[in-house]
Amino acid sequence: MKITDVKTFIVGNPPPQIGGRYFIFVRLTTDGNVVGYGEAYNATFGPETTARMIEDCAARHLVGRDPHDIESFFRRAYSSGFTQRPDVSMMGCVSALEMACWDIIGKEAGKPVYKLLGGQVHERLRSYTYLYPQTGSVYPGETDSLKNVYNDPDLAALCALEYVKQGFNAVKLDPAGPYTAFDGHQPRLTDIDLSARMLKAIREAVGTKADILFGTHGQFTASGARRMARAIEPYDPLWFEEPVPPDMPEVMAEVARWTSIPIATGERLTTKWEFARVIEHKAASILQPDLGRSGGILETKKIAAMAEAHHIQIAPHCYCGPIVGAANIQLAATLPNFLILESIKTWDGFHAKLLKKKIGWQDGWVIPPKEPGLGVELDEAVCEAHPWKGDTLHLEMAPDPLFP
Repeated sequence: MKITDVKTFIVGNPPPQIGGRYFIFVRLTTDGNVVGYGEAYNATFGPETTARMIEDCAARHLVGRDPHDIESFFRRAYSSGFTQRPDVSMMGCVSALEMACWDIIGKEAGKPVYKLLGGQVHERLRSYTYLYPQTGSVYPGETDSLKNVYNDPDLAALCALEYVKQGFNAVKLDPAGPYTAFDGHQPRLTDIDLSARMLKAIREAVGTKADILFGTHGQFTASGARRMARAIEPYDPLWFEEPVPPDMPEVMAEVARWTSIPIATGERLTTKWEFARVIEHKAASILQPDLGRSGGILETKKIAAMAEAHHIQIAPHCYCGPIVGAANIQLAATLPNFLILESIKTWDGFHAKLLKKKIGWQDGWVIPPKEPGLGVELDEAVCEAHPWKGDTLHLEMAPDPLFP
């Protein structure tokens, strides 16, 4: 069996653009006409450039080779250009291609990927969602452009309660201020106050029915993160996500030692080497690899195994389309140290339209599929009908509630 063809899809995500402004998918085809799908979580370059990089990576390291040879593909790509070091853009490409290889491998074997990675240890997977406004819902004040579920405690509490009624027992929000391209800073008192009031309102609304996940984008110094942690500790969040920038885990470890809130991190990390530094410094007790960036399914299985040896839990990140979501599910089903899975709401809306059969979700839990490979099939007709048309906005300016 050999890979013979590579095709990429850049799909524009229609408003409200939940999960990103666009998705980058790849399709691999073998000489036996078996098809596998992958997806990259890669925003360091524009989507057109990233798609070309995926094609280039495949042409140099995968086409004409057996998709079963995951280890050798990873080593060739990882070491290309005499680098042999984590490269977030290359690993985005590798991750997409590698999960497509696993899709092929599973289809050839007639088994879900989780059956080929040690087997299933979870029949269902606990999931959480961001506080996305509910379609068709009308919150008091929702028509006021200055008020929304991301900055108004009352609206956030109502939204959280709606998700709890659907079955979710964990919700996430990040009211601590926008992502910054600069170094960590001290949070403003207004940011600390708003964050505490948001968590207080949600906790009072949901009680003990749901965990609260407090997200940031690595925008604080260690001392600033400690100030924020002190303010939100009374509401017992399940985690404080990426409180400082990802490049110095020893600084994140300072925060972890200071607060009782579990520290979570990993969205912006790639390969076992970067995650090993987090583990070594005891910087986090929850790791959040994203299968579209972390290095692929097998690489992330290794990351999870290292974490397991240190009693660290895994909570796969997913701010992507449904193919990364499907890969996360396959891996999570095999992990003894799995904690919780990021779900894009209930995998409805455009995420469901992109698949011939939607991801299974029931009462707050994702149900791993029984179908072979990744267990989902990309609807290429929908991809072709929604091409990414681009815009002039930079990521920091994107019209996205997670990146104000």
